[in-house]
Amino acid sequence: MQQLSERRELLEGVLVRLAESPVVALLGARQVGKTTLARQVAERLGGATVFDLESAAGRAALQHTPELTLGDATGLVVIDEVQRMPSLFASLRPICDDPHRKATFLLLGSAAPDLVRGVSESLAGRVQFVSVSGFSLAEVGPDEQDRLWLRGGFPRSFLAASDSAADRWLGGFRQTFLERDIPALGVRVPAETLGRFWTMMAHYHGQTWNGAELARAMGSSPSAVNHYSDLLDGTFMVRVLQPWHENLGKRQVKSPKVYLRDSGLLHFFLGIRTMNELRSHPRYGASWEGFALEQVLIRFGEQDAWFWSTQRGAELDLLLFRNGKRWGFEFKCTDAPTTSRSMHIAVEDLNVEHLWVIYPGKQEYRLAEKITALPLKALGGLEIDNPVDVNDEWNAEDLEDFSRSGWELIDSRLGHEDDATAG
Repeated sequence: MQQLSERRELLEGVLVRLAESPVVALLGARQVGKTTLARQVAERLGGATVFDLESAAGRAALQHTPELTLGDATGLVVIDEVQRMPSLFASLRPICDDPHRKATFLLLGSAAPDLVRGVSESLAGRVQFVSVSGFSLAEVGPDEQDRLWLRGGFPRSFLAASDSAADRWLGGFRQTFLERDIPALGVRVPAETLGRFWTMMAHYHGQTWNGAELARAMGSSPSAVNHYSDLLDGTFMVRVLQPWHENLGKRQVKSPKVYLRDSGLLHFFLGIRTMNELRSHPRYGASWEGFALEQVLIRFGEQDAWFWSTQRGAELDLLLFRNGKRWGFEFKCTDAPTTSRSMHIAVEDLNVEHLWVIYPGKQEYRLAEKITALPLKALGGLEIDNPVDVNDEWNAEDLEDFSRSGWELIDSRLGHEDDATAG
């Protein structure tokens, strides 16, 4: 298994963005490694001032005079769980605009809606976002595909000593999330109710959202289950994939599809503990679809990602828009995928540049002129027109200099000629 102590691609992406913007925000679920990543960034840059807003001391340090505390800071400033103090966003704005600023800010958050809305309103044009997922197949290595699929990408689950130890960790994560993390966000939802909804979502994994059906099953109102869905989506537990529709003269599905983002949590809720149990489970194919979908989105980014479906059954699991072109992905848990009428309809109706059928096998082969069967293990070598490139406008010499002396490069971009030793 590859060395997992440093997630190099993520690390370099954060370093580049810190050189370009006064604020960089790391967004991801609890326990996916944001704090570890921030620590590695600090090590590269020679240290950091850290405020952990989960601790009383961290909140007190920024509660009364954040403008003075942050305005006088130098080097890298890390603010963890920043969504707990949204007033900081307004305080950061004048600091970012100060031509004599000597600090760059790394914000860590695990609740997307409030964080993104607050940052976007107060720090527009001053912030860049980096999505932090659990471990990806590219990071752990292709030989670990089954282990990653079964246990999921949370580092402590994936690296557990055994499948049973991973299962126990996931159970503890669920309990902590429901009983501590959700109340800490100021959300008043009984842990038992949200836990029951979360379990039901696992059984709806990969299906079109039907709030009314879920509401009836829970004995609740549609508005309540929509609120629960938004809450799990906003804390990166659930992915709500929106439908793409255009004027094709066909009735198209306009409700989103829902997935549990982490396959390990999905299997925990479904009672799946081993690969043998997974292979014989009715949700085997749906599990693969969600797992492979997440790997594709980690590889190519989450922006402009959709699914497509018609009322007559034609569908495309994932549609990506990149540089004015459309790329399709289907996810098939079979040893030898073949084409279907639905795939050909999707290619023709949506004008897809190419469609890849992602499956768990080993051989890449062409299925049709614009359709290729591709093993998930080969995804890292796939290139499409992707505008998101952490090395964009940076050459190898830039990155080598940054890794060796990051703050000199940051200061040169900021115009700070005399502060090369800051931080």
